[in-house]
Formats: sequence, C-alpha cells, structure tokens
Amino acid sequence: MSPTDEMMSKVHELDPHLSVHDALNQVNVIVGEDDILVEDEELLLDCFLDMLKELEENELAEAVQTCLGLSSQYNSTNDPEDLKKLEEVVDSLDPAESILFASAFSHMLTLGNIAEEIQMAHRARKSKVGSIEEEGSALTESNISETFQKLIKLGKTPEQIFDELKKQRVDLVLTAHPTQSIRRSLLQKHARIRALLSQRHAQKYTKERQQELEEALKREIQAAWRTDEIRRTQPTPQDEMRAGMSYFYETIWKGLPEFLRRVDTALRSIGIEERLPYNIPIIQFSSWMGGDRDGNPRVTASVTRDVVLLSRLMVVNLYIAQIEELLFAMSMWRGSDELKERAQAVQAGAKKHSNHYIEFWKQVPGNEPYRVVLCEVRDRLWNTRDHYQQLMVSGHSTFSTEDIYTSASQLMEPLELCYRSLHASLDGAIAEGQLLDFLRQVACFGLSLVKLDIRQESDRHTDAVDAITQHLGLGSFKEWTEEKKVEWLVMELQSKRPLFGPDMPMSDEVREVISTLNVLAELPEDSLSAYIISMATSVSHVLEVQLLQKACGVTPARRVVPLFERLDDLNNAPVVLDSLLSIPYYKQIINGRQEVMIGYSDSGKDAGRLAAAWALYKAQANLVEVAGKHGVHLTIFHGRGGTVGRGGGPTHLAILSQPPGSVDGSLRVTVQGEVIEQSFGEEHLCFRTLQRFTAATLEHGMHPPVTPKPEWVKLMDEMSPLSTEEYRSIVFKHPRFVEYFRAVTPETEFSRMNIGSRPSKRKPGGGVETLRAIPWIFAWTQTRFHLPVWLGLSAAFRGILERDAKNLDILRDMYENWPFFRVTIDLVEMVFAKGDPRVAALYEKELADPALHEFGADLRRKYEEAREQILKITGRSVVLEGNAPLRQRLLIREPYITPLNVQQVLTLKRMRSGAHASAFAAAASNGSGLPVVRTSSGSSGGSMKHNKSSEVVTLNLASEYAPGLEDTLIITMKGIAAGMQNTG
Repeated sequence: MSPTDEMMSKVHELDPHLSVHDALNQVNVIVGEDDILVEDEELLLDCFLDMLKELEENELAEAVQTCLGLSSQYNSTNDPEDLKKLEEVVDSLDPAESILFASAFSHMLTLGNIAEEIQMAHRARKSKVGSIEEEGSALTESNISETFQKLIKLGKTPEQIFDELKKQRVDLVLTAHPTQSIRRSLLQKHARIRALLSQRHAQKYTKERQQELEEALKREIQAAWRTDEIRRTQPTPQDEMRAGMSYFYETIWKGLPEFLRRVDTALRSIGIEERLPYNIPIIQFSSWMGGDRDGNPRVTASVTRDVVLLSRLMVVNLYIAQIEELLFAMSMWRGSDELKERAQAVQAGAKKHSNHYIEFWKQVPGNEPYRVVLCEVRDRLWNTRDHYQQLMVSGHSTFSTEDIYTSASQLMEPLELCYRSLHASLDGAIAEGQLLDFLRQVACFGLSLVKLDIRQESDRHTDAVDAITQHLGLGSFKEWTEEKKVEWLVMELQSKRPLFGPDMPMSDEVREVISTLNVLAELPEDSLSAYIISMATSVSHVLEVQLLQKACGVTPARRVVPLFERLDDLNNAPVVLDSLLSIPYYKQIINGRQEVMIGYSDSGKDAGRLAAAWALYKAQANLVEVAGKHGVHLTIFHGRGGTVGRGGGPTHLAILSQPPGSVDGSLRVTVQGEVIEQSFGEEHLCFRTLQRFTAATLEHGMHPPVTPKPEWVKLMDEMSPLSTEEYRSIVFKHPRFVEYFRAVTPETEFSRMNIGSRPSKRKPGGGVETLRAIPWIFAWTQTRFHLPVWLGLSAAFRGILERDAKNLDILRDMYENWPFFRVTIDLVEMVFAKGDPRVAALYEKELADPALHEFGADLRRKYEEAREQILKITGRSVVLEGNAPLRQRLLIREPYITPLNVQQVLTLKRMRSGAHASAFAAAASNGSGLPVVRTSSGSSGGSMKHNKSSEVVTLNLASEYAPGLEDTLIITMKGIAAGMQNTG
C-alpha cells in the first residue's frame, strides 16, 4: 500500500462523533508532524463553541456539532445517507437558527484560515521560496537576500545587481474589484485574533500571561460573532477608495521604509556599502478606486475628482504625523552653514500662526536649526491639508500656492537640506534614521499617496469621436474603415485648431466621457497615471483617447494603455502594437516607452483557463519582440485576479513563469479585492509582499526562465484550439447552458452581497458574454465545481494523446522543465483538490430541471477525466500527493464547508419557490413577524435567550423573501468563500 493509500484509508476511519480536539489530532497524525495548525485550530474552535453554547440556544450548538460530525463522515465515506441526514438537520432549522447556523460555520472557517496563516508563517521561516501550497496566501515569500546570493552564484557581480535594482520599477495597482466579501469591521477583529495567536508562539509566557491571552482571544471571537456579517448597503466608489487607502495608514506607510532598509542590509551582505538611493522608488503604488468606470455608471467625473482630492488629503495627514515624530528626533544644534542660513531666513520671515499644535507650539530657538526648518515644513503641510479640505467642501481654496505644497519636490527640498547638513556635520548616522525613511516615503508617495488610473471601455471613446465627426459634418466615424479612422485621427492630433465647442450635441454617455477628461485636465498632474482602454482591439482605439485628451486640454497627456482581454484580441495584440509603433507621430510622442495591459479574467471566461494561459504567454513574448523591433521599452501590465480562474497564484512563481524578456525590470500588476487584505492586512504581510515582488522581478530580469523547446510550443499550439473548442461548445453554444448555469449556481443572487459598487454585468441582459468574470468565477467556486478552470482540459489532453501516445513523454518533460507549464498544471491540480463534484451534483439535483441532469452528469465526467489526465502528466496517484501541508489544511477545512453548501442549496430552493418560501415563513412565524425559536422541549418558548436569538431576523426586515432566507444565503456565500479562500 502506498503512503497516500494508507493516508486515505486512515481518513475513512475517522469517527464523525469525535470531539474537535480528538478529530483534529487524528487528522494531524495522518498528514504531518507539525502540530501548530491543529493546536491553534483546536484552541480557536473550542473558544468559539464554548461561546456559542453560552450565548445561544443549546439546540444551535448541538446542530452545529451534529452536522460537523455528519459532514466529516460523508466526506470520508461518500455515503449518500450521511448527506441525507445532514440535509434533514439543516432543513429543520427555523429562520433565526438558520442564520446563526450559517454564521457559526462561516466564523469557524474564518478562524481556521487564521490558524492556517499562523502555520504558514511558521513554515515560511523554514522554506523561503513560494510554492503552490500557499496559493492565495500573502506568506508566499521570495527572500531578497537569498535572491542576491543566488544571482551571485549564477555569475552576476554585486555591482550588476545594484545597477539593475536601481533601474527596476514595480507598480502595484490596487483595484476595487468586488471580491472582498468580509466587512472591514470583521477584518480588524480577525487581525487582532491573528496577532494574539502569534504572540502565543513568539515566546514562552507565564501561565498567567497565557490565560490573559486566551481571555483576549475569547473577547475578540465574541466581538466578531456579535458583529453583523452582512453589508446592508452597497458601497460607493468613495467608500471603496477609503477602504483601500486604509491599508496605507495601517501597514504600507511604515512598511515601505522598513522593507527598503532590508534591501540596504541585503546589499551590504554582497559587498555593496552604498544604500539604495532615497530618490529611487523601486516600489510604487497606483489605484483604480474611483477611476475604473468600465461598466460602472457610479464612477463619474465628480467621483474621480473626489477620490483624487481625498487621497491627497490622506497623504498630507500622514506627513503631518510623520513631521511631528521627526521634530522630536532632530534636536541637534550642529549644522551646516547652508542649513543655518535657511533657519535664520525662516525665523526672520516667520508669521504668527493660529494652528493649535500639540507639540512645538512655541517658536523654536535658533540654536536648533533643524527644528526651525522642519517647523516651517509642518506649517506648510498644515496649510496644504486645509487647502484640500476647502476644495472638497466648496470647490474653492483661500490659500495661495506660496503657502502650500503643490509638488513632491517642494516637500523634498527642505528634507534634503537637513540630510546634507547632517552628513556634512559628521552626523550621517542620524541622517540615515527617521529622516531617510521620510525621504523615501516622499519619493514613493509624493503628494498623491497613489496615482490614479482611469479605465473606460473602448466603445465609449468611439461614441465620443463619432459625435465629434457628425458635429463637424464628416459623417459617422463608426462607419469608417480602420485605415480612414487612423488617417483622420493622426491628422487631427497634429492640427492646432479646436476640435469642438460647448455647443456640440452629446448623449449622456458621451458627456460623461468628455466631463471625465475635463476633470483630468484640472487635477494635479502627479495624481494621475495611465488611461486604460478595456476591450481594445485596434490602433484607432488608442488614437481616439490621445485625440480626446488633446481636445479637452489634458497636458501632459496621460499615457494610453490598451487592454487586450479576449482570446482573439490577445492573439492580435502584437499586430496592433506593430501598426501603432509604425506611425511616426505616435512613436515620437511616447518617448521610447509603451505600456500594454493583458487581462487574465476575461480571457479565461472567453476561452477557458488552458487556452487563455497560453494566449497570454504567447502575446507577451510576441509583444516584447515587436517592441524590440521598434526600439521601444515595453512594460506589461498584468490584470490578475485572486483565483486561478482569473490568473491568480503565488506571486513568486507567477513572475518567474513569464516569458523571457517580458518583465525586463518593469512590472505593473493589479492587487484586487481579498488579495489586498492578504497582501497588506498586517505589517509582516506587507513586508513579504514588497519583498517577493521586488526579488522575483529582479530574478526574472537577471536570470530569465528557459525558452520553451520547439516541441513544447508545438504541443501547446495543438492543445489550445482543442481546449477552446470544447469550452466554447458548452459555455457559448450549448442551447441550455445558461439556463443550467443560472439554476445550479447562486450567480443571479451575487449582487445581494453588496461587496462592490459596480453591477455584475457590463450590459443588462444577455448571457455569459455580458457577465463579468468575478461573478462567473464566484458562482462556480460556491458550488465547488470550478468549471472555468478545468473545462476544455480533457479534450486537449485526450486529443493530443490519441494522435500520438508519445506526446505523454513530452508533456511530462514540459511539466518537469518549463516553469510556465508546471505552474499552470499545479494550479489546476490545486483547484481539483478544492473541488467536489458530489456537492455540485447536489445543487443540480435540488435546483435544476430534471431534463438537464444528464447534461450535468456529462460535465462531471469531463471533470473526472481532466483530473485523471492531470495526474497522468504529474505522475501522481492522487491530487496533492507529496504536498502534506496543503492536504492537511484542505482535509481539516472540508467538513466545515459541506454543511454550508447543503444549507445554500436548500435556501436557494426556498427563495426560488414562492410557495415554499411562504410555507417556511408561516411555519416559523408566531404572528408578530418574528420567528419562533424552539426550546429543548420542542415547543416555542419565551425565554430571554430565545428572544435574543430571534432578533437576528430583524436585521433585514425589508427583504422581499420570507424572514431569514436572504441573510442565510448571503452568510453561506461568505462562509463558502472563506472556506475556499476565494470569492471571485
């Protein structure tokens, strides 16, 4: 018997009625010796279950324990009777019990995730390089010191490493993609629980201190339980921006200089005594929050103006807090003549201020020149804050430009003066402390905190230009040939005449495009980054935006970035870029640099994961070749999501599996939704995120991955169309697929979660083609079927193996020696480990038309075939063989997810059946509109505990459904997302 078979045999022997303590310990014996995960999970779950018994009805705790046991048994034995019993228990719950039952499992899964994060942090100290087992985790690490040492061993000199690092630019773009399903109120409580657990492992404590830590844990767990999990209102774009920017206050602001100090230390370890220059920001931050208007009518020109002013106000507040700390540190009397002259000038021209400072409110004596200069900086920062507050409130400011900071260079100048003075006075060691950190923060964040990208769909720009040509009497621009469009656009770009006036007739959509560009012309230049064109397909799409910027007075014009998303667009992207760079005028205005964005989400929805991955790889390689031919430096902007279906995976491996030459020292990548929390939710997560992006980008540039062999490329070229054909034949061509999809998943209910400001569809109506990638992935993740990831694989592998059985040897060679292919296969394998077609079959049985059941059975056969083919290529007998840590985590997690799946199915069935929902309401109501909660005797009681439990239903009295149904559904969605560690 193999070790894996032996392990699975022991799993089947698990007693479903064991205590949490005993069951977790049995799991630990099965899968590994490291007991940190089991120890922490046991502690957290014991605390939670004890609290549940104390605060809620005994029946609820008993139902949770019973269902946990039945779920464990079902997942081990696959006995349908166990699933039936589980359904019966869940189906017997009244509205209040149903909500609390879902919430209990949701909380337990979240607590389990926290325990896993602590375990991964422990393992990260042993294994420094990221791996598939930590998919979706910010703890996957690429160590900067070890990367330097690796490059030295590969023959690179310390000077070469230092020079490449100084040229490197990584831009992390935070987006408001609606995949973070957990409220920030709960995220903060989870962070405190995580910190308390970390303290328990950090050092040995006295018995009394351990008891205090456990009491604190119980408080936080109870506070989380008493917090409403559901967002009751949809967030605005401004809300999303505030939530995203909060990570700068919490971790990024101080995390950046801390990381750069580690880079300095790593450089010294290879013999470079020079620090990384403070004015070279190797890491930068941008944002789409309030700038991404693609399919989101709530992001308007005024919203964009608001978020820019708000981010500038936020960064000034951070600087004011920083300058207060620096004033305490800079108490030295010795300074350079240059500094003393400035201090004298400041004191001579000092004005009496009414600002009520907490510290240093009196005039600083002249023998403290650093403080004199820095007090002036503080005064000007204070004015700058008031300036932006006035602009946000009234649109006008009473401050002159001489009294405020309008550029980062103005703020940098007095700080650099202090830095030079300290070095000239032999106080360089002091200069390299807080002052250096401040200088690096100014270099990175400027006066904008983040630079805002604007994103809009290509059709909206075409409509705007069409309105212009019709106004000018030139006919409909949309009806012109591409050649005529390009010719006219280039001519107008070089013309000096105004293109249109305020009298031009405009639709509401065109007016919004023009209004946005007018706002961009008014906003500070340093707050703006790129203008992204989604669904770009042609040269004219790029030139349209260039012309509209010129017509609206956006100077200097924002760089225009075409986003290629669908399969055909990715394949055609190199041709478009070649044509664009062949236009002399365009090549002249881009100053030798071009950025192109590639979309992982929509390409996967369009063609399936395998074909999309290959199209993305080939597009990058070909784009690099085209840019090289034209002598242009290309930056590729990666629009990656958190899930495998949307291009997610460990950062280290994702970067190192890109084509040779595609990174070349410059990288832009989106950080979306729940990935923001996983990357920046805590200080150590922030540090590791910055480290792995920096290290992996450097390694890819100085030690590119292997160029694929011709036979590898040939095989991928053969598999890709086979995969696409099967995928599209089902998703887009099967006459009843959309009906099946909407029946067996909670896709139509997704918007009830209120996790984003934008609609789930780009356009109303239509089928899968109009649906955004996030709800598409979300829906299949909830049912644990993950169809977008694996559909098409079986046809691709079957097709090439039927042509020639020897192709299996080539596939195994690709898996062993080609990072791109290995990462692709390993991520799909990991998804199979999370999947469960038995659960998907339950959704189908209860929710779909019986006439569709055979179609569903055929899909499950394809699932099994694809899984077996993956195992054949990897040479493993079961998924995740040899990956004990991930197998351990999934084994522990699974019994907590299945009850939520069962409850979600039953809730969807009730919600979609008006008669059933009414019966549920009538059976549960006591005539007052509040539900009955049964007592242990089986009758409806009147205890205080009963009344308190009933109150949970009153949180959503406005629901169109029977009491408790909508909240139960939303909580199951959140719980399953937590269990799968992905939303969309």
